[in-house]
Amino acid sequence: MKMPSSSSTAAKAIWDKLAKLDRKSLAELFAGDERRVEAMSQRLAFDLGEAGSMGLLLDWSKTHLGDAELSAFEELADVMGFGSARDALFGGGIVNPTEGRPATHGAMRGSGTEADCEEADQLLQRMGMLVTAIHEGAFGEVKHLIHIGIGGSALGPDLAVDALTRDLKLVDVHVVSNIDGLALEQAFAACNPETTMIAVASKTFTTTETMTNAASALKWLADNKVDDPSGRVVALTANPEKAVEWGVDETRILPFPESVGGRYSLWSSIGFPLALAVGMEDFTAFLAGAQVMDTHFREAEGRANGPLLAAFGDLYYSRIRGCQTRAVFAYDERLGLLPDYLQQLEMESNGKSVTVSGEPVDAPTAAITWGGVGTDAQHAVFQLLHQGTHLVPVDFIASIAPGDELDPAHHKALLSNCFAQGAALMAGGNMSADGKDPARGFAGDRPSATILVDDLDAATLGALIAFHEHRVFAGAVLMGINPFDQFGVELGKKMAKEVESGEGDFDASTKALMEAAGLG
Repeated sequence: MKMPSSSSTAAKAIWDKLAKLDRKSLAELFAGDERRVEAMSQRLAFDLGEAGSMGLLLDWSKTHLGDAELSAFEELADVMGFGSARDALFGGGIVNPTEGRPATHGAMRGSGTEADCEEADQLLQRMGMLVTAIHEGAFGEVKHLIHIGIGGSALGPDLAVDALTRDLKLVDVHVVSNIDGLALEQAFAACNPETTMIAVASKTFTTTETMTNAASALKWLADNKVDDPSGRVVALTANPEKAVEWGVDETRILPFPESVGGRYSLWSSIGFPLALAVGMEDFTAFLAGAQVMDTHFREAEGRANGPLLAAFGDLYYSRIRGCQTRAVFAYDERLGLLPDYLQQLEMESNGKSVTVSGEPVDAPTAAITWGGVGTDAQHAVFQLLHQGTHLVPVDFIASIAPGDELDPAHHKALLSNCFAQGAALMAGGNMSADGKDPARGFAGDRPSATILVDDLDAATLGALIAFHEHRVFAGAVLMGINPFDQFGVELGKKMAKEVESGEGDFDASTKALMEAAGLG
């Protein structure tokens, strides 16, 4: 993925133009365009065939994007070669230039080259056979799975399992990522070793945290007199040879391609815990939902492209309005882990300081992503959003259909709060009797966007995650950076090994800490 020639100069001119545009308030934007909601909202409805149908409403009308801003961003997309970069993403081109790789996670759900999609289908069938065998008792009674991974090998499975198994799960899944032994001990306490399998998820099968936890899990099985502990292990990796060396039989190794990045890997065998928990039918629907979002992203142009429009908004607030953070609030308990997942997806992908050409970036890249669950967050952080000095763009995510079977008053109150927060952020006002008390005043004109899904099923979750993947990619293209490498992560790993071995040459503070902890 190369930046088009002469694009840097042309892009700078567009950014300068964006910076000079009149900054109308949200109230002025609505007053000046009676069709604003229609123009800045998209209703995406998809027929998924055997997987059913689904719908999402994307409302970006409460952002400060106007026609002039959108036109400039569309021009920027052309200048930065968005169309060709998108073609390269799905066509197997080198979109990760620092590592010389394509990014084929889309092929895992049927969006890619014919060869990549054929390979993905074969791998999916292989996983499906193992999932079916486990469900049918080939490994004895299996009630629990301890899924061990870190980063993308844990955040995605944890989110998906938590979201889709609230009312039914075929196998109880516990995701463990932290090297802190308390995390693993907690999983042990919840599982019966005689009915537990272990999934070890590591792209390289060398990740220190994962392999340390895996060894401890294997010992736990052995200590509890489980016959053939290694026979209870499933390996999810792009390095099958290493998994064999570690002791996993080839029949229980579920590979995925090297060109699938960790934080984009949920669609591959890294999704095994989800498939085991909900069954292959729902996992296939999950992939189908992502694929239809792929199709929308591939075919829609300019502001009609949902993920691209979202990227326009992200860059407008980070680069034009100087916003350092972006908040995500899910008004749905099932999406409680979504902000954590998006933190890695967005900040590990676009937290870069050089362009694809190796030049220093000339403006901020990824915002700091954070968030929580409504309505809890309203009583914790919304004070700052409404009355603080920081301008923070907010995304609200909610489902029209409830996830519970209680009195409908619960869900009505949940959605009412969600919509009210967006309205209040925009409108502002004063809550004092005379409307003059500054302590009770709200400036308003604070932006938000809303994603409203018809129902939070497997297909919709797939589409929602794919939407954010494409949002990140689109933003990266417009900034001229590579969203598929993460060398900052590698630096931390390298230095952690040096601390542990005591062989590194560290500053005085770090040496003192090591000595205090007995690591010196």
